[in-house]
Amino acid sequence: MPRLFVPAEQWVGKEVVVRGSDAKYLTRVLRLGTGDGVTVFDGRGRVYEAFIRKINSGEVVLSLSRAVMDDTEPRVKVTLLQAIPKGDKMDLVVQKATELGVARIVPVLTERVVVHLDGDRAAKKQERWQKVAREAARQCGRSAVPVVGAVCAFEEALAVAAPGDSLRLMPWEGEEELSLRSALQGKDPAAVTLFVGPEGGFSRAEVEAAKAYGFCTVSLGRRILRTETAGMVVLALVLYSLGELA
Repeated sequence: MPRLFVPAEQWVGKEVVVRGSDAKYLTRVLRLGTGDGVTVFDGRGRVYEAFIRKINSGEVVLSLSRAVMDDTEPRVKVTLLQAIPKGDKMDLVVQKATELGVARIVPVLTERVVVHLDGDRAAKKQERWQKVAREAARQCGRSAVPVVGAVCAFEEALAVAAPGDSLRLMPWEGEEELSLRSALQGKDPAAVTLFVGPEGGFSRAEVEAAKAYGFCTVSLGRRILRTETAGMVVLALVLYSLGELA
């Protein structure tokens, strides 16, 4: 059945009300009618099979029929602190990180980020990235939608790491001793925070500040990855190492 994200506030008892572009998607794009089935999820873990009970002007009313058992979410909660890349590369980062299983994404303005975002422009970008995450979660069959946080400065990002995180990793081209493989060996954390730098990398001062917050710098090998590649590679390797992509 078609799969659709519907915010939790639009779930009322045994009914779900779909409005706006999503209602048009069901009726005009998919050409569904009364009685047709849909799978809906609220991004917080609820997944239900439903059927269209009523079509009004601008909205579609669904009746929930059966809860769907879902085990698509990783046990380990991974937060990706991503220095904002140029152009529309952040869209790609959000999309692919969502597919892999990230729990939270925080866009960060580091020292060498060339993108200038503040005020309304930053808020609009955050809204766009959250929409990308919702769509990616729908397409890949996740029951939860990663939260895309507000654009923040480097110092704020360091404080984002959850106090209970037992593993905080910062891929850095200047690290010559500790590999990602070694950093993951024997670890079984419940939460992980990854901090990926911009096109120009982290400054030495940023690296030292991150270490003071408990981050461990790791090497990804002999080749330097682009920022939009590094986050996806580290996320995939971390989840694989912890048995989430086996």
